[in-house]
Amino acid sequence: MGFLDDAKETAETAGRKIKEAFEDTTDRLGDKVDEVKADAEVKKAEAERDSVQKRNEVKADLRGDND
Repeated sequence: MGFLDDAKETAETAGRKIKEAFEDTTDRLGDKVDEVKADAEVKKAEAERDSVQKRNEVKADLRGDND
């Protein structure tokens, strides 16, 4: 019976390690997705800022403002 108990314990340990590795990988992937989303939001905000600045410059030029 000792052999079967050892095999069962080994299988349970392997199962736990596989589960932990899967959870770690899932967490890393989720973190990466969050990072990519945040980068996209930053780029969108920067593009909007640049657009507003350019629009304001054009309006100032049309008004004849000398900044």
